[in-house]
Amino acid sequence: MAVVYYDSELRRAGADATQGWRRLAFLAQRHILGTVGLVIMVLFVWVALSADLIGRYDPLSVDSAHRLASPDWRHWLGTDSFGRDVWSRIVHGARISLAVGIGSTTLGASIGVMVGLTSGYLSGWVDLVFQRVTDMLQALPLLVLALVMTAALGPSLPNVIIAIAIPLIPTVSRVIRANTLALREQPFVEAAKSIGMSEVRIALRHVLPNTLAPLIVLATAQLGSTILTEASLSFLGLGIPEPYPSWGRMLSESAAEYVRVAPWLVIFPGVAISLAVFGTNLFGDALRDILDPRQRG
Repeated sequence: MAVVYYDSELRRAGADATQGWRRLAFLAQRHILGTVGLVIMVLFVWVALSADLIGRYDPLSVDSAHRLASPDWRHWLGTDSFGRDVWSRIVHGARISLAVGIGSTTLGASIGVMVGLTSGYLSGWVDLVFQRVTDMLQALPLLVLALVMTAALGPSLPNVIIAIAIPLIPTVSRVIRANTLALREQPFVEAAKSIGMSEVRIALRHVLPNTLAPLIVLATAQLGSTILTEASLSFLGLGIPEPYPSWGRMLSESAAEYVRVAPWLVIFPGVAISLAVFGTNLFGDALRDILDPRQRG
């Protein structure tokens, strides 16, 4: 494995290059694909937050006189079978994808951190019980388990967030547990015990902060998976219900019936999903390379 000595390269780049914007510029130039991913993610967030401003029409407004209209100056990305503006539905659909992605990743990561930290630090029978439950959850793929949970809970935004968050718990908990098992044997933990610090305080104040780097990388990588899973659930009719404009449901409504006569109904939502997932994966890979101590000098 090639080791990248960032600090030495930064010193050669200039005396001030180890701090502030110069360091960020250096990392951006070194990880071009990661920078591209970050730009896509920032654009994605901006579109979601500015949907009311950049969306030209109400995404739920029906105009039967212009149904299946091809892209033109009035409807930039055309209209669907109900005459709803595709551009407006895509930019408002970014809010759904962002809410599901951030919500499910945050919920799954939070529970996974608590499970992994408790399991790794306490060890013993607690670790045995938690790991067997984790094994059962991990036996099913993310999409399959999300399908089961959504079918049980029902299609709604909060239920979709919960259904996607639960399959993320085993992955996060295993990463945190592995790091906790290594950290609990470090000298600084023994020193904290020797001065009478409580186990809970040691775990939260000394062990947990040292697991944040792999957690950030994992959460960024999982963000793309959650967006794709939400689109898959909506495509299958178990995700975000109508009238909310979900990218997956937009594909489901048009893929079979209108793909020949109105291909823009499939192309543009598909491109939106692909860009969102592509951007998060690129940025996650670059973040892993930057934060992984084995890749740095």
